[in-house]
Amino acid sequence: MKLKPAGIFIIVAIIAVLAYFALRQNQRDSVQENPTEVSTSPANNDTDSSNNNSKSSTSDAKSEERSFNYTPEKPENGTLRGVVELGATGFNSFIINMDNQKRWEIVSKDFGESLAYEGLATTEDIRAGLKKYIAGMFDKGVAKNNIHFVISSGAQKEPKTILIGNELKKMGYVVNNVTPDQEAKFGFRATVPSSFADNSFMVDIGSGNTKISWNENGSLKTLELPGAKYFEKGTTDTEAYNTVKTLAKKIPADKRNVGFILGGVPFTLAKQHRNDEERYTVLKAPQSYEAADKKMASGLNIYKAIADATQTDTFVFDWDANFTIGFLLSLNK
Repeated sequence: MKLKPAGIFIIVAIIAVLAYFALRQNQRDSVQENPTEVSTSPANNDTDSSNNNSKSSTSDAKSEERSFNYTPEKPENGTLRGVVELGATGFNSFIINMDNQKRWEIVSKDFGESLAYEGLATTEDIRAGLKKYIAGMFDKGVAKNNIHFVISSGAQKEPKTILIGNELKKMGYVVNNVTPDQEAKFGFRATVPSSFADNSFMVDIGSGNTKISWNENGSLKTLELPGAKYFEKGTTDTEAYNTVKTLAKKIPADKRNVGFILGGVPFTLAKQHRNDEERYTVLKAPQSYEAADKKMASGLNIYKAIADATQTDTFVFDWDANFTIGFLLSLNK
């Protein structure tokens, strides 16, 4: 039987319709078996991208926490030595065990919590407080001739510090006034491990000033920058940032591997995410922190300026170090 053209057309149309529905069913089956292959519209992609960036930033902030795996050598047959820093608002004290090779370990430390200046109203109060304070060092095994007192460069203009220094001298102690240059060098010696001495730098963000030091051709170079209380002198955040950034650029490019950092503001930052009793805490990027007060905001501004100038991405806070320990390391006896 010979089909007419109209009949052929109808048969082809039926076959095409059946093929279409068969293809649609296969696509549905494929989607059900492979749901991850389903794409979203461009509008949804924009929304998801924004959300994903937000989630990624949060994830990055959490994963930013890193560790600094370094273990200093232990001293052998060491001697207990004590050092007390007379700072702008109180005492920082340290007792270390140090041997004749200048290897040391911390025995006791107090950061500004041991003796506040507010309770020392008269010279009698100062003398009584100092005697009690020094007796505590004796009790820990430190001999009198191994107790040293240092007045930081930022605290030397404080009236209370001068009174305390005078009372210490009357008690037979030597009070050492240190310059910003000395502080920077002492901080480097106490903080930067020998294996990092040739490619890294030290920064100490104090209230009155910030000190930076690095080793160049066998000698220590230093810089003095604004401190975390620069706002009390009428300096704006922008002025401080620009000054710090300009000066920090003087750190040679080959000395920027790690920034070993000290100071009150870095202490506060590291305290937020310290793991147990680790000696070294790697700080997060400056923008990862929120300032609790003006001093902290100013310290973060300084930290950011240094990070921006050097492009250093690893700043390590040392819980045991202080520039005064570097002072002890500089003593011949």
